[in-house]
Amino acid sequence: MTATAFALRGTGSRQLAGTGTLVRFALRRDRAMIPIWVGVNALMVLSMPNTLKGLYGTAAERADLVRQMETNASLRAMIGPVFDDSLGALTAWRAGVYAGALAAVMSLLIVVRHTRDEEESGRQEMISAGMVGRRAPLTAALLTAAVANAVLALLIAGGLAGQGAGGALAFGLGIAGVGMVFATMAAIVAQFTESARLARGLTAGLLGAAFVLRAAGDSATDDGSSVLTWVSPIGWLENLRAFADERWWVLLLFAGAAVVQGAVAYELAGRRDVGMSFLPSRPGPAEGRLGTAGALAWRLQRGSVLGWSIGFLLAGVVYGGMTEGAADLVGDNDNAREIFQRMGGQSGLTDAFLAAMVGMLGLVAALYVVASVLRLHGEETSGRAEPVLANAVGRLRWAAGHLIVAFGGSVLLMLLAGLGLALGYGKSAGPILAACLVQLPAIWVIGGVAVLLHGVSPRVATAAWGVAGAVLLIGWVGPALDVPQAVLDVSPFGHLPKLPGGEMEWGPVLVLTGVAVVLVGVGVAGLRRRDVISG
Repeated sequence: MTATAFALRGTGSRQLAGTGTLVRFALRRDRAMIPIWVGVNALMVLSMPNTLKGLYGTAAERADLVRQMETNASLRAMIGPVFDDSLGALTAWRAGVYAGALAAVMSLLIVVRHTRDEEESGRQEMISAGMVGRRAPLTAALLTAAVANAVLALLIAGGLAGQGAGGALAFGLGIAGVGMVFATMAAIVAQFTESARLARGLTAGLLGAAFVLRAAGDSATDDGSSVLTWVSPIGWLENLRAFADERWWVLLLFAGAAVVQGAVAYELAGRRDVGMSFLPSRPGPAEGRLGTAGALAWRLQRGSVLGWSIGFLLAGVVYGGMTEGAADLVGDNDNAREIFQRMGGQSGLTDAFLAAMVGMLGLVAALYVVASVLRLHGEETSGRAEPVLANAVGRLRWAAGHLIVAFGGSVLLMLLAGLGLALGYGKSAGPILAACLVQLPAIWVIGGVAVLLHGVSPRVATAAWGVAGAVLLIGWVGPALDVPQAVLDVSPFGHLPKLPGGEMEWGPVLVLTGVAVVLVGVGVAGLRRRDVISG
């Protein structure tokens, strides 16, 4: 919001005409997406104090945790350093990195959706033909992101106030600050590319770079003082030191970055035509090289598959390298051991930790499948599918290309995750690869839900994100909160055998695979029978 205010001072009222209407329209369009993102993020953060209290109930246990983190570089790389042994400080340590990253992803999706997506679909040109100022769409997008981040900050600050009002406020503002930094960053990136998909991918790549820089800096030092940590906005959130003698001046870094990036985005937006970009797409060959619908689907999604593949391989290497350190960190803590066993099975602690990490990677892979399946929805609503289907291409062939990329891509991701885990852990890859592949039926069930919703009722297809988010929340937070087994069983991942270390059970695997096949079949049948939508 600060960036928007900065830019408003340099524009006339005509430049912003219609901003309020566009903001209301954006909030209405995102009435499902924003609450899901905000709710999942807030619940993750607010569940941490009780979880940590159960794990480290005494001051001595918490102090021992802090001492162990000072010597555990691999865990600092994943979670960050811890600055105090209070429950509030431990909450900021355990949830801060991931809460900031989720706020960043939410913000970049909002901004790209209401800027470059609208221009790419042609809707922005129609809107701009009315009483709408030149900079109103960008202003509305940033204001929508600001509203989402403000609500998130209020929920976190209010929910953690019992741990210390000052620390709760600082933590909430810091997470919102990360979100707004990446919102304004996405606003800049959207000016340079004609493709919304590329704008999302580039901004997500910048977020990944920020995470890697922060991880490298934190692995080198135990107090967040590394230059690499300070280069990353996620590192700023750490160095805000919520609940540990807050550094309030760090909030100025978030505000300054948002202001400067927002101003740059406004300047760039004023220098180009609607629908154009500073880096236009290169013209294709004189003669088409894509002979099938499947080839077109691969061409459209290959960049996404590559990005996810690199991420899963690297995540596997990092998690594999953490395995021995995690066992040392748990030590004799029965509560921590119980959580790992609920997530990863009753085998030895090392196998339970590996199984828990495999399960977490499976949950994230479900997000990839949903995103890839919903590419069908994006192609249809943008109007690009209709010209393809007007030729000698049936709906089944068109859909099959994207579904092969989605479901086949999930196999690739889990294989790379298993390979990364084995490389990081330094052990035989066979059992770990088998454990990763066992996750596929549950991943496919979530993908099948996305196919069903798009095929039968495309207007609610994006609700698949809500299903994936709920499953992620159950798998991530449920074991730590000791929720009833009946709740854990709502997720398809709750029925999978806990490998490595546990016994292989083919029954649940086959049943889940059958459920996924039925969901996909019904969804494809619905797609063949209904009309193609145009927006």
